Amino acid sequence: MILMLGACSGGEDESASAGEGNEGEKTVEFMHLWPEGNSAQHHRVVEEIISDFEAENEGVSVDVEVLSNEQYKDKVKVLSSSDELPDVGMTWAAGYLEPYVSGEKFAPLDDMLDDGLREQFVEGTTEGYEIDGQTYGLPLELNTANVYYNKAIFDEYGLEPPETLEEFNSVVDTLNENGVPPVALGNGDSWTGSMWYMYLADRLGGSQLLTEAIESGDFNKPELIQAAEEVQNLVDNDTFMQGANGLSDQEAKSSFMNEQAAMYLIATWDLPNYTTNEDVPQEFRDSVGYFKFPTVDGEGDMDSYVGGPGVGMFVAENSDVKEEAKAFTKFFVEEWGERAVTDVGIIPATKIDPESLDLPQMYVDVLNDLNSASNITLYADVQMSADAADVHLNQIQALFGGEVTPEEFTEAHTEVLEGE
Repeated sequence: MILMLGACSGGEDESASAGEGNEGEKTVEFMHLWPEGNSAQHHRVVEEIISDFEAENEGVSVDVEVLSNEQYKDKVKVLSSSDELPDVGMTWAAGYLEPYVSGEKFAPLDDMLDDGLREQFVEGTTEGYEIDGQTYGLPLELNTANVYYNKAIFDEYGLEPPETLEEFNSVVDTLNENGVPPVALGNGDSWTGSMWYMYLADRLGGSQLLTEAIESGDFNKPELIQAAEEVQNLVDNDTFMQGANGLSDQEAKSSFMNEQAAMYLIATWDLPNYTTNEDVPQEFRDSVGYFKFPTVDGEGDMDSYVGGPGVGMFVAENSDVKEEAKAFTKFFVEEWGERAVTDVGIIPATKIDPESLDLPQMYVDVLNDLNSASNITLYADVQMSADAADVHLNQIQALFGGEVTPEEFTEAHTEVLEGE
C-alpha cells in the first residue's frame, strides 16, 4: 500500500516534506497494475527492479500499491481529482493521457528523453505520449493483437488457421457442431470486444479508416456500419462463448487456458502465458499457436494490426520528490527492456537485440511479424478522450448484446465526438 509520509515521527524535523522520511530519506510512491495473482512474472520483475534501484540509490525507498487494471484506472481518477497521485504511476497514450495533461497532473519528461533516453526506444513508440510537442509518459510495452488458438483442438477436428472471415466462420461452425465453444471473450470489460470491431473496420475500410473517423468526429461511414453488422453476425453465429457479454477478460482467459474454448483474441502482453510462464503447464504452452486476423470479403491487409504502445509510466507534476521520481522512472525503463523479454516474455517499447537472446519460437515469430507490419492502429478507447471512450465501450457492450443497431452504434460515436 502507498505510505503517505509526513513529518518524522517523535516530533523531530516537523518541516519534512511528504516524500521525506527519517533523517532525510526520500520515499517515491509507485502504483502499478500487475498483481502477483494474475501477472506473476510482471510482478516479480517489478519487485526486482525496485530492489535494485533502492540498492543503487541509498536514501531513496519505493513504496508500492498494486491494483488490477480496472481498479487502477478508477483509483487514478479519484486520486487525480484530489491532487493525491502517486509520484510515479502507469498511464496509457493519446486520448487517455489528455485530461491528465490538460489538468497539469503529469510532468513533462522530455528532459529525460533528451538526456540519452530517447535513442533507447523503438522508433515511433514515444510519439503516442506526446501532447502539444511535449512527452508526458514513457511506454513500457509495444503490443499487437492476434488470434491465439489451441492446436490440439484444431487438429482433433481437422481445422486449419483461417485466412478469410468465410474460413473463420467455417471453423466456428465445425467447433459448434462438436460442442466446443469457439472463442473465449470477456466483453464485460468491453475493450476486448472493441478489438474485434476495430479489426473488422480495418479489414473492410483500410488501416486509416477508424483513426480518421475518431479525429474527424464522423463515424457515419459505410464500412464502419458494416463492421458493426459483422460483429452482430459473429454473435448470431455463436462465435463467442456463452454469456461473453457479462464475463471479464480474466474469466475468458481462464476458459481458453483451461482448454474450454478454442480461440482467444488478445494482445502480445499475454505472450508469457504461451511462451515463458513456467506456472503454465508446458503441454498447454506447446499446444498454442496464433494467426493474424482474417480478411473480410477479400478486403484488408493482414499485416495491419490493432495494437500500439502499451502501458507507460508517468511522473506526477506535484510530486514532492520529482527528481527521485524521474530517476526511478528512468532506471525502471532501462531495466525493464531485456527483463521484459527474458523474464516476462512480452515485447518492450525499448530496443532489444533478439539475436543475443534465447527466445521461444512464438516470440521470434511475433517479432518478425512486427518488423513487417504495414500499420498498427492504436486501440480506439485509447485514441479517444475519456468521455468518448466511455461511450465507445458502452456501445460495444450494447452492440454485442444486440441492444443497438449498427446505425445507432455509429451515430452514438459521431454524436459524442462531434460534441468535443
